[in-house]
Amino acid sequence: MLMDSPVLVRLVLASGTMASILSPAQAFLCIALLVGDGLYNFVKVMVISVKNIRERSRRKSLNRVADADTMALDDLQRDEVFNKDNIPTWLAYTGYALLGVIAVIIIPIMFRQVRWYYVVVAYLLAPVLGFCNAYGTGLTDMNMGYNYGKIALFILAAWAGKENGVVAGLVVCGVVKQLVLISADLMHDFKTGHLTLTSPRSMLVGQAVGTLMGCILAPLTFMLFYKAFDVGNPDGYWKAPYALIYRNMAVLGVEGFSALPRHCLQLCAGFFAFAVAANLARDLLPRRLARFVPLPMAMAVPFLVGASFAIDMCVGSLVVFVWHRLDSKKAALLVPAVASGLICGDGIWTFPSSLLALAKVKPPICMKFTPGS
Repeated sequence: MLMDSPVLVRLVLASGTMASILSPAQAFLCIALLVGDGLYNFVKVMVISVKNIRERSRRKSLNRVADADTMALDDLQRDEVFNKDNIPTWLAYTGYALLGVIAVIIIPIMFRQVRWYYVVVAYLLAPVLGFCNAYGTGLTDMNMGYNYGKIALFILAAWAGKENGVVAGLVVCGVVKQLVLISADLMHDFKTGHLTLTSPRSMLVGQAVGTLMGCILAPLTFMLFYKAFDVGNPDGYWKAPYALIYRNMAVLGVEGFSALPRHCLQLCAGFFAFAVAANLARDLLPRRLARFVPLPMAMAVPFLVGASFAIDMCVGSLVVFVWHRLDSKKAALLVPAVASGLICGDGIWTFPSSLLALAKVKPPICMKFTPGS
C-alpha cells in the first residue's frame, strides 16, 4: 500500500493490454472456474461453521463439568500462561481504530479514485468478515480471505461507477482481503503460541515487527521486479495472470455482463457449473475415486499462463508418483523437503536474476515453449 497510484494504474493499463492480446474469453473462463470453486468452498465452510456452532452450544452445558475434571495438567498450564499475558481489549480496539483513521486519510491521497467512505465501509465490514473467516479456517484449514475480497471487489466496483470503479474496486478489495486474511493467520499464530507456551504479547510484538519490515521490503521488492522485468507481458516470464483476473472482475462489477464477449456468458456459466460439480464430486465420491477429479483452481491458472505451468506440474507429479512407487515411506518423508528446496532455490535465484536484468545482461542461450503457429 506504500506504492503510489500511478504504478497501480500502469499495472491496470498493462493488464488491459494483455486482455486485448489474449483471447478475451480465456480470462473470463478462468474467472468462472475461480469464482465457482471459491463460492462452493465459501458456502461449504459457512455450513460447517454453523453446524459446529450449533453442536457446541448444545453440548456446552453437558460437557462443562466433565471438561474441568478431565483437563490435562499440560492444558491447564498452557491456559494459565496464555491468559496471564493476555492482550487488553482496549488496546485491540484503539489500535484498529487508529489504523483505520490512518487508512481513511492516506489511501484516498494515494489513489484518487477511492473515496474516504469506501475505506470506512471496508474497515467496518472487516471485523465481521474476519471473525467468520478465522472461525471457518480453524475448522477446515481453508482460508477464504480471497473470496471475501472478491465479494468486496464486485460491490465496490459497482458502487464507484464506470469512471473510477476499476481502480477503486481493486484497492478496496486489497484492503478487505488483507484484513480478513490476517485475522485467520493471527488466530493460527496465537494457537501455535498457546501450544508452545508462548506469551501472546510476544506473538503480537513479533507480528508488529514483521509488519513494519513488510511495509519497507514489500514495496522495494515490487519496484525491483517492476524495473527489472517486463511484468505483465503475456509473452514474457512474469505474466502476472492474477492482475488480469482481478481487473476483469472489476470490469464485470462496473459494466455487468455487457462487458463479456459474444457467447462468453454461456461458456462462463458452463465452466462455473463444472467447478461446482467437480467440488461436489471430490466431496461425495470415495477417496479412491475422488483423487482423480481435477481441481478447478489448478485448472483455471493455465488458461492465462499457458502450457508451461501445466508441464511443470505434470513433471513434478510424475516424479512424486514414481518415487512413491519405488519407496513409499521414504517418499512421504522426503517429498516435502525436496519441494521446499526447489521453491527456495527458485525464489533465491530471483534476486540475482533481477540484478542481471537491471544490468541488461542477457543469457547466452535460452529455451522456452511457445505455441505453434
